[in-house]
Amino acid sequence: MLQRLQRVLLRIDAMVEEAEGKHITSKAMLRQLQLLRQGMYRGHYMLDTFRCRDHGGDDEVNGGLVVALRPRFSAAKRRLFSPVNDDTDNQQNTMLDADSLRKLEKVLDGLETLMGNMQEFTVLLGGYRRIYRQPYGTYLILDKVMFGRHMEKETILNFLLGPEAAGDENPGVLPIVGAARVGKSTLVEHVCLDERVRNYFRFIVFFSSDNLGTGNTAALRKTGVIKHQDLTTGLQGRSLAVIELTGDIEEETWRRLYSSATSSMGHGSKIIITSRSEKIVALGTTHALTLKVLPREAFWYFFKALAFGSADPDDQPKLLSLGMEISTLLNSVFLRANIVSSLLRTNQNVQFWHRVLQCLRDYTSKHVCTFGKHPSDLVSKSQPVYPWSMVRSQNVVEISSFYQKPSPYHDVPKLTVQEFLTGCVIDHGKFDMLIWRSSIPPYYAYAASCVSEPSRCPMPNKKRPRHARER
Repeated sequence: MLQRLQRVLLRIDAMVEEAEGKHITSKAMLRQLQLLRQGMYRGHYMLDTFRCRDHGGDDEVNGGLVVALRPRFSAAKRRLFSPVNDDTDNQQNTMLDADSLRKLEKVLDGLETLMGNMQEFTVLLGGYRRIYRQPYGTYLILDKVMFGRHMEKETILNFLLGPEAAGDENPGVLPIVGAARVGKSTLVEHVCLDERVRNYFRFIVFFSSDNLGTGNTAALRKTGVIKHQDLTTGLQGRSLAVIELTGDIEEETWRRLYSSATSSMGHGSKIIITSRSEKIVALGTTHALTLKVLPREAFWYFFKALAFGSADPDDQPKLLSLGMEISTLLNSVFLRANIVSSLLRTNQNVQFWHRVLQCLRDYTSKHVCTFGKHPSDLVSKSQPVYPWSMVRSQNVVEISSFYQKPSPYHDVPKLTVQEFLTGCVIDHGKFDMLIWRSSIPPYYAYAASCVSEPSRCPMPNKKRPRHARER
């Protein structure tokens, strides 16, 4: 069964790679491609799970933590022959219980059925023109593209480029809701960079919460950031306004703003509103788009590519097992994936990866025990957190807030999070550190404001007292 899973994944990988190299315009074809991607993530996650079973089941890796991705063994075990590849020198025995066997069979049947229904997709794919791409490695591609938001992007494009309702002169409004740093700004930025959107709208203007006090679009245009303008057309033309909120907007302010937009924006203009608050859903003229974190299978595909870089994960099964456990602790947060993967990619050593895993475990359990929430949930609600580090310190550091700076970067902190994690000495008091510098639009630099104070608890003594040792 594992051999069959490998073979069907090879076919799916090849088909997805071929399809992503074509300029597909059909909505139905794009939906089929999305099904293929989801199947690819699910299949690779299942395959990696079973590959890791024999390389991380001891206390050294588990540390007593029950990890959901690794099915636990029962008394009644079945032995399956599972080669990592078709070479008999790499064959190994994998113990599967009945529940794990059912899960594997369900995933395998689903993928084989999916591929059996893709004959027409393969034929139609040949009719689309190819997109030229440089032959980069997978991790370099994923580091330079928006990952996992293909269908969300198509939803926004359908709203922007779709026909207007007959007789409706009011601009359409699409609310986009999601937690902090889930990718709302990145998604909208990529949509606005699409040539179809730029050819459709004469103006594309971005506004922030600070610009909305007047409630007048004519005044707003002077304070907004113009992302695109076509000066070759006449005075009238479609406009796209993107309003980025952190919370809510007052009803009276929105009423004045929308009334002004109706009178000043050309026919066919559109408005996109992004916010963390679900209250903006009521402002939409169409169904709101809710951005959620990636499923764990897709997140693992993304994280694995970045963490291993150009190295082959199949050649390092111990690291693969540690990587899967690290991935589950990151809670599918893109920012954390980029930080941790860049740290792991520079030192592909089992002891180093195990140390990172143990630090993340302690960091997560500390916040769950103290606050009852995962640290990423605290960050999404703008609550303080205590950062983790790979070295012991006599200081207690608290991250009080996060902020972002647009490109070009001015006044970006010199201290990086990688330096902090690996033991940079921090003085007492307030300081800022650079968390991540994004390599994709809108090219934000993410930073954190921190406070360092002396610890009130004495450092634990590694040596036990003599009387305790004598007992």
